[in-house]
Amino acid sequence: MTADRHPGRVVAGASYTASAVAIAAVAAWPIYASWSFVVLVVSSAVAAALIVTLVTWRRWGGWITAAATAAAFLVLCVPLAVPSRLGGPLEILRGVGEASAGVLVAWKDLVTVDLPVGAYRNLLVPALVVFLVGAVTTLSLAQRADRRSAGAVVSALLMTGFGLFFGRTSPSAPLVWGPVSIPAPVETAVGLAALLSAVLWLAWRAHDERTRSLRRTSALAVSPTARRSRTDRRRALTGAGMILVAALVTVAVVPWAAGDADRRVLRSATGPERQIAEAVSPLSEYRAMFSDSRVEDVLFRVSGEGALPDRIRVATLDSYDGEIFRSSGTGEGRFVRVPSPLPVTDGRAVDAEVEIGDLGGIWMPTAGSLVHAAFAGDRPNQLADRFYYSAAAEAGVQIADGGLVPGDRYRLTAIEPAARDLATLSAPGAPAGVSGGENLRRWVDEHKTGDGGAALATLVQLLRERGYLSHGLAPSAGSAAPRWATDLAGYQVQPSASGHSLARIETMFQRLLDREDDPRAVASGNYVAAVGDDEQFAVATSLIARQLGFPSRVVVGTRLTSADPDLPTCEAGECRAGDLSAWTEVQGADGSWTPIDVTPQHEQSPSLEVTEQRDPENVTEVRPDTVDEVVPPAPVQEDNTLTDEERAADGLDLAWLWPILRVAGLSLLVVLVLFGPFLAVVIAKAIRRRGRRRDPDPRAAIAGGWEEYVDAGVDSGRELPPSSTRRELAAALGTDGGPHLADEADRAVFSSRTVTTDEAAAFWRIVDTERRSLARQRGGWRRLLAAVSLRSFLRFLAPRPTRRRPPHRDERGKRPARRRRDTT
Repeated sequence: MTADRHPGRVVAGASYTASAVAIAAVAAWPIYASWSFVVLVVSSAVAAALIVTLVTWRRWGGWITAAATAAAFLVLCVPLAVPSRLGGPLEILRGVGEASAGVLVAWKDLVTVDLPVGAYRNLLVPALVVFLVGAVTTLSLAQRADRRSAGAVVSALLMTGFGLFFGRTSPSAPLVWGPVSIPAPVETAVGLAALLSAVLWLAWRAHDERTRSLRRTSALAVSPTARRSRTDRRRALTGAGMILVAALVTVAVVPWAAGDADRRVLRSATGPERQIAEAVSPLSEYRAMFSDSRVEDVLFRVSGEGALPDRIRVATLDSYDGEIFRSSGTGEGRFVRVPSPLPVTDGRAVDAEVEIGDLGGIWMPTAGSLVHAAFAGDRPNQLADRFYYSAAAEAGVQIADGGLVPGDRYRLTAIEPAARDLATLSAPGAPAGVSGGENLRRWVDEHKTGDGGAALATLVQLLRERGYLSHGLAPSAGSAAPRWATDLAGYQVQPSASGHSLARIETMFQRLLDREDDPRAVASGNYVAAVGDDEQFAVATSLIARQLGFPSRVVVGTRLTSADPDLPTCEAGECRAGDLSAWTEVQGADGSWTPIDVTPQHEQSPSLEVTEQRDPENVTEVRPDTVDEVVPPAPVQEDNTLTDEERAADGLDLAWLWPILRVAGLSLLVVLVLFGPFLAVVIAKAIRRRGRRRDPDPRAAIAGGWEEYVDAGVDSGRELPPSSTRRELAAALGTDGGPHLADEADRAVFSSRTVTTDEAAAFWRIVDTERRSLARQRGGWRRLLAAVSLRSFLRFLAPRPTRRRPPHRDERGKRPARRRRDTT
């Protein structure tokens, strides 16, 4: 058996490959979470073992290995990666085409589909590529006898990285063991297992290679002694210490770093986040829907033979910055692609067909908790590929060619939860987000009765009773009433400003408080003072709910049916712009969301006059005519026509800087993790070279320059004879100035003459030239390897020749017996 096919090396390489495949499968399990994935991993590993065994037996090269791997992929792709195409010959041929295309495009699709993806479409193709190609590469390299075998660690870590980088955005649940809590235990265990398996295999390879090398080069007739030398023990202790430190760093630092940070993976950087951030909030466009030119436009039509939903949700807005309510599209409300029908929850099953009219934009009308969406129309495949849904927000977006266009159609299958009584809800407490201002808190404190949902229901009802519906400013004199008010009998148009900022909401509550303080309000019983529409009242209700400890959000949509006749509904399933509404949803302690209708009444008109009060009487002192006239300073002109955006531009806005710094920091962290060890080696060599060059003793500086020259040769891959003179080492390195350096170093070290600093500086200039010569002789790739090589640091750890005991002489003058020549 030759050294290249040594059974120990084969067994060790196969064991390391098997462990790497198992660790990578554990890391990738959250992506698929399906038995199809398990079958794929096992089949890929077996196929890889057969390919490597055949190639090794036949002594084929790398191109034959690549061709055999590609052939195995074509044979296994349909049954393992696209099992839905197992059928007739045409179906199998389509499956091969989808798998071949998936080699290029399925990676992008994988990070845009909600986890787990199971066997959805061709998303198992990336796993087949990773585990088939990765297992073949790892096993092939692990059995090599040269230095390329270390590349098996790289391919094994890449297999593990597939599951970590394409996996879920949130880490695994903390592992609680008494008072100790370990965050991200699964990710920590996977990383630690991958690290330990790689280090242990590399350590075994180094020990096996050193032992076999000693056996080949030993001049003894018998095998080397089994006793471990001091150098062997030192190496073993150093390796064990490195493994221990790496394990401690992995267990301690990784959970600590993951404790307060969101997990950033490839999935975090894909999806419709950019389109959502660039889109205008539907609540900001709400007032424009009631203009005379827009109010009668048909946004979409809803029909169906089964049970229709009560509400159609256009957008869910869960983020409020004090100016605009918008959809965050991040965290639990992140929008992802839907690989298969979503789980069915408790509630009433509904089925609706939606046809888009003049809605436009990316916000896609949905209903309840979505189970499945089937697209039709002129571009069903494009709509299906660019549809994203957030189960937490129960909302969807469509980003195909900029969004929805007239004629797009789809069918929704969903579950509409049963209506809950708001008064029965319990507040979870302390929700995050912007809270209301001083006027809102004062109004809540003055009118709150009870706690929880009962208090919220009372406040919302009071707010709707003391509010008045208005979708715009008052019409000009002599003009007709707005079209949206024609169906409201006896309606009196009252002006109101648009917007839902904190300042706008505070003004509304200030008017309520002022009206309640007016004595004439008590006499007339008319406390109506807040004028606005669903835009303001939905935000006000949301802030009131947060004040009482309820998480809240605003929903823009339409109603198909309603028990309240004063609320707008779509007539015969035809939802027009004038039917658009907004409501608030609050989350109870059980995690469910309950809608709250917030549209104010329009029967009783507000009375906004304030009781007249006499001006205060001030005693006026008559001044004499001799008082000097003082000319007032010129007034400072204040331009009140500037918009809020123009005023804000005067200050230094650094909000844009944080995302840039965060991305730059994460990128720098990735670079440091990948290239940090190599950079550390380069820095260590520079520090060593600087210390040698700047030694205050010229003799030591020249000796250090010689060591630097030898280290450069060792790092560049030169094999140096042991126990050689400087002239012999220079001959082995084979550079033009090597013999001169050897002579100068011998003179400086062994002669008694004085060595000056100029001589040391001249010696180092020659050393720099010879170092560059050694690097140029090996080419660009080997020059890079030489820069990060550790051989020059480890050459002092090489085993030293042991002293041999002089031969025992039984009689004086008797020569020792001739040793038998080793024939191995």
